[in-house]
Amino acid sequence: MKHARFIFSVAFAIVTVLPISAGKYKNFKVSTYIRAQDVARMADTKYLNETWQTVSTQVDLDKIYLETHRDAFTVDEKTLSKVKKFFLEKGLEVGGGITYTRSEPKDFETYSYARENERQIVKEIAEYTAKHFDDFILDDFFFIDLKNDDEIAAKGSMSWTEYRLRLMADAGRELVVNPAKKVNPKVKVIIKYPNWYDHFHGLGFNLEEEPIYFDGLWTGTETRDPGSAQHLQNYLSYNIVRFFDNIAPGKNGGGWVDAGGINMSMDRYAEQLHLTMLSKTPEIILWNYMQLNDVKITSKMRAPWQDAGGNSFRYDDMVSPFMVNGKTITPTTMARFANVTLHQTDNLVGQLGKPIGLASYKPYHSSGEDFLQNYLGMIGLPMDMYPQFQSSRQQILLTEQAAKDKQIVEKIKQQLKKGGDVMITTGLLKAIREQLADVCELYCGDLKAIVNDFGFWGKSEREFIIPQVKYFTNDAWEVVSAGRPLNGGVSGYPILLRNSYSKGTLFVLTIPDDYGNLYDYPAPVLNVIRRVMSKDVGAYIDGPSKVALFPYDNKTLVVENFNDEAVSLKVVINTKVPLLRNLLTGEQLQPDEVPKAQPMPFRNRFWGYPEGATVFSIQLPAHSYIGLGY
Repeated sequence: MKHARFIFSVAFAIVTVLPISAGKYKNFKVSTYIRAQDVARMADTKYLNETWQTVSTQVDLDKIYLETHRDAFTVDEKTLSKVKKFFLEKGLEVGGGITYTRSEPKDFETYSYARENERQIVKEIAEYTAKHFDDFILDDFFFIDLKNDDEIAAKGSMSWTEYRLRLMADAGRELVVNPAKKVNPKVKVIIKYPNWYDHFHGLGFNLEEEPIYFDGLWTGTETRDPGSAQHLQNYLSYNIVRFFDNIAPGKNGGGWVDAGGINMSMDRYAEQLHLTMLSKTPEIILWNYMQLNDVKITSKMRAPWQDAGGNSFRYDDMVSPFMVNGKTITPTTMARFANVTLHQTDNLVGQLGKPIGLASYKPYHSSGEDFLQNYLGMIGLPMDMYPQFQSSRQQILLTEQAAKDKQIVEKIKQQLKKGGDVMITTGLLKAIREQLADVCELYCGDLKAIVNDFGFWGKSEREFIIPQVKYFTNDAWEVVSAGRPLNGGVSGYPILLRNSYSKGTLFVLTIPDDYGNLYDYPAPVLNVIRRVMSKDVGAYIDGPSKVALFPYDNKTLVVENFNDEAVSLKVVINTKVPLLRNLLTGEQLQPDEVPKAQPMPFRNRFWGYPEGATVFSIQLPAHSYIGLGY
């Protein structure tokens, strides 16, 4: 009964709805953005006042960005000045924005940076915007997607990736930043990157050079519907901010979320906002002002799991009338969802330290096993991606992307020689098999296996395809295996393999052909993987997939359930601690009595919990989170 009471109070505290009259936010700014065509419509004073009335009564805003150009259209100076003055008088900070597109409906047609007349247009737009604002942000179309005859000729013998990386790195400096600063030496020019970071280099986004000369960068944290065109996992809304923080420490200004995914439910929209702010980013842009005005609340946004109650994001509370300055307001648009979610999150993030996690090395402009780290985050491995190899960590995760580093095997050796651990994926093993043989002779080629049985670790609910990893018996050891069936079957294949080298351990993690099948690994399999890779974090979760762990350096953590049903799980702290404290209520959770591990059919050092660990049981409703400290 103690645990049940604790979880009820956790859920209640998390979902308390704060009125707008509580003021702005304590730990971050909340902003929005108005597209050029909508700024132009605001020449109509009635339209400007009506939209502001709708938006401002439902969401607190600190800043607004007014776009000067989009789709070959530029806002006239008179209108721009009028709208800027209006929002300044409302007490908002006002910045500028640019979208360098000729036509979004035509597959996001960009300007052609090989054509001198179009380069001049790009330059003039930057100068015009710098004249009116002391900071402006480039919406995430500062890339090139054209292959016209001029671009083909300019490319010459280079690959498209090589050409575009060089072209756009130079264009940003020569056509945007330098001209803007010549007009307004105080201006801060910011580049906003979209959410598809693993494909940036192919379109010219240069993460190696651009963050150096731009005054700041922003992060697209939209994950929307994972079943839609981009197939981005929920965890990316947090993970991408951390990656950009590690690329340009101190220059990452914030996250950026649109209304995509709200068709799935209010919870899906709220999760994107919440995860963005769990990254400890200083600002968020709610894209965009007209969505805050126009996207109406409908009953279809209320998910079935809301009926069970106790959810972190409570639809019924969000749509209930509330008071502002003595007036009763009935919520009408998604702006209300944003306001409640961000005020809730504001109460939590101020108690969190700096995010930490399992270091994962993604070299600049690298490809392979695209976006895999976000799937791993969804199975409870807290990711911390870097563009450099992190030799100071006890453990490091390497995916196929690391193969771009020609010195990767030597770096692996040095990590192992100092007594560290390296986890590589089957994608990387396949890419560097011959070089890696100096550490361990393994093979992963084109052979596949269909599996659904993990022996004493359990069974999956469906069959799926994995690559076969081959090794020399007694040179490497299977920690987790799978077959069809495995018990009483005729064959088995490694899911997690280990090999000793010098003072360290090399692990190979088998990645299914469909990364989504990672969610089908039974909970005991995931628990072993999480435990193995928890040394730098000092904690892990024991439970099903689609539950994420967000740890921080001040011994706090957030656990979030992305399943459509409630889950029971355990939080494992790798040392002795007396209790866990609910960060929002102050209530204390007492540790479980951990039974002595039962003998295994064969020696397996990863069965059970680490020696000296403390284990706590919690329950989380569907699409809900809890903040804990120890």
